[in-house]
Amino acid sequence: MRELELMGTLGCHLCDLAEAVIASTVDMSEYAIYQVDIAEDDGLMETYALTIPVVVDVVSGKTLGWPFDAHQLADFLKALASE
Repeated sequence: MRELELMGTLGCHLCDLAEAVIASTVDMSEYAIYQVDIAEDDGLMETYALTIPVVVDVVSGKTLGWPFDAHQLADFLKALASE
């Protein structure tokens, strides 16, 4: 099972939108998706504060930044699967 992280924080309405895209697009039997609150880590805040929400592939470190739609997310996942 491939692991993805959704970088975001509480109260982020764009993060809520990203969650909805993920929920409607990702096959949860193939991917484990973890929400990461960047506010709890200074390094993550420095890296992602101005760009959340961001989907991060745990293994490769590749990212998909907002804005993205279901098609863009599906393309990102296909590219990861072909590695």
